[in-house]
Amino acid sequence: MISPEKLREDVDFAYRKLQEMHPNLNWYISKQELDFKFDSLKTTINKPLTSTQFYFKLQPVIAKIREGHLSLKIPAKRFSKKEIKALKNKKGLFGRFEYHVEDDHLYFIENKDSIQNIKPGTELLSINGVPVSDYLKKYRQLISSDGYNTTFYPYYLKDVFFNFFVAEKGIMDSAKIETLYNDERQILTLKRESKNKTEIEKDKAEKKRTPEKKLNDYVAATSSYNRNFKFLDKDSTIAYMKIKSFSRTFSNKFYKESFEKIKNAESSYLIIDIRENYGGSLYEINQLYSYLAPEPFVLIKPSKLVSRLTPLKTNYFRKSNPLEYTYKSLAYPGYFLYQALNVYKGKDGIAYYKMKENKATKPKENAFKGKVYVLINGGSFSASSIISSKLKFDKRVTLVGEETGGANDGTVAGFYSYQKLPNSQIDLPIGVLLVQPNITFGNTQKGVVPDVEIDESMQDIIDKKDVQLDWVKSDIQKLKDNKTQN
Repeated sequence: MISPEKLREDVDFAYRKLQEMHPNLNWYISKQELDFKFDSLKTTINKPLTSTQFYFKLQPVIAKIREGHLSLKIPAKRFSKKEIKALKNKKGLFGRFEYHVEDDHLYFIENKDSIQNIKPGTELLSINGVPVSDYLKKYRQLISSDGYNTTFYPYYLKDVFFNFFVAEKGIMDSAKIETLYNDERQILTLKRESKNKTEIEKDKAEKKRTPEKKLNDYVAATSSYNRNFKFLDKDSTIAYMKIKSFSRTFSNKFYKESFEKIKNAESSYLIIDIRENYGGSLYEINQLYSYLAPEPFVLIKPSKLVSRLTPLKTNYFRKSNPLEYTYKSLAYPGYFLYQALNVYKGKDGIAYYKMKENKATKPKENAFKGKVYVLINGGSFSASSIISSKLKFDKRVTLVGEETGGANDGTVAGFYSYQKLPNSQIDLPIGVLLVQPNITFGNTQKGVVPDVEIDESMQDIIDKKDVQLDWVKSDIQKLKDNKTQN
């Protein structure tokens, strides 16, 4: 338990560091309003709290800044090696299902292992007697998208719901749940099961990196690839690229090989699917854009900093063991020089950080010249929104789906200054670069709006009916038919 005085010190520390590091803190909220929220928070802290309890009080205030990359790290219990090994050899309690969020309702949409015969479309009403709607209302306050976007919440909340739940309640070996399906309520008990020998061996095999796994950036935790490429028709006129994350890993090779295949097949249409892609590497989206651009382009505007010293305040030595600390000490002069040389003062007197992506990039030799569709939704965030915004502004593609979860006019990320609140020891990573697409800003304070808006229902997901992709296929067929008639 931490005293109220110490916790109030942490509130002041967090706000001071945000003002010191964040390059656009009052983008969506005035300084006066934000001052009031931090001051009001301190008046509510009048008894000792644990770090986790304090997190659930401070994070909702930070979320009011409405900057999706800005969030406290959830305080986590430290596990011994023995405990970690024991958990690795057990299956998840709630993590073996896929979920869907609608308002204050949480539904199961996939149950691959047929646990307790829970059917897709079943609503999870309560966990150990506490209504799930109460948790959803509480946890939603911990999440912010960029600006006043609303499409981001259901996608991100379904993914992090049980992260919050475990932080609050701890890791459980069993839980009593209440469900609702076709007006029938059931009380069920979920139990954490041990993995058998075959399953443990399968886990080990999945971690081995084959050439295919490297190229498509295989993620063992989800048994899926970050990148996929294929043709959707027999004559290879429609190329399809699914990118779950702009991880950068082996991205050069993936795009080079994929666009060579597209050129060799003489494909006329390309579909790029970045739905539920939370973002990642600016380098990778610049690389992808270079295969879509008809002429040299600049992806992002110069990236603003609070000051020329900000890049040197990133807690370079954090999480270093003695050996790593020694190595980093030897490398620090080079790191210091690199950071210092990459900062410059603009004619406006503002500090900027040099990045490859805010300089002109030439199109690739195999740049695609046909019709391009990009699938987006509320889970398209950060780098996904940057590239969507730029592509839309340049009128290079047709965007189909939902408004993106990341803002049309950019975000604050790039790299981070890792701060640790002195008393609660909670980590606060603060993005230090204002990253904005090289466009004329709309100042909507919302996401990238698709050219063709198509919502996907929960039943569509359960039925594995992709209404957004189906619309694109139908539109392509119309274009093909018109060409044949002409």
